[in-house]
Amino acid sequence: MDRRWDSSILDVRLFKGVDCDSDHYLVVAKVRVRFAVSKEAAQKFDGERLNLSKLNELEVRKQYQIEITNILTALGNLSNYEDINWAWQNIKENIKTSARGSLCLNKLKQHKPLLDEKCLRNFRSKETC
Repeated sequence: MDRRWDSSILDVRLFKGVDCDSDHYLVVAKVRVRFAVSKEAAQKFDGERLNLSKLNELEVRKQYQIEITNILTALGNLSNYEDINWAWQNIKENIKTSARGSLCLNKLKQHKPLLDEKCLRNFRSKETC
């Protein structure tokens, strides 16, 4: 027998006297509803999503290539530095800024919440009744 939901059932009542033109009895139950936290809320992504489809356009691709080559030639003397982590951070940040300038950011889709504020207010007011 599956007992997964036993802790969610708060109260069950059986009404034998109710006439509903059936040989079954009316059952009323109070159930606690638990909503799981969505993956988006659990793992917030603070990064940026670049519009990589813009690289299919010839002008944008050439502009991006020119910016990257300019950055890499300007940073060509990074081998003189002893701290490789600082050099990598410098290269990475410069590439990101040029990508933001050339490719723009994708607009993330805004999903409608499962329960809006009006629904939650109605649910809370029915609990107290």
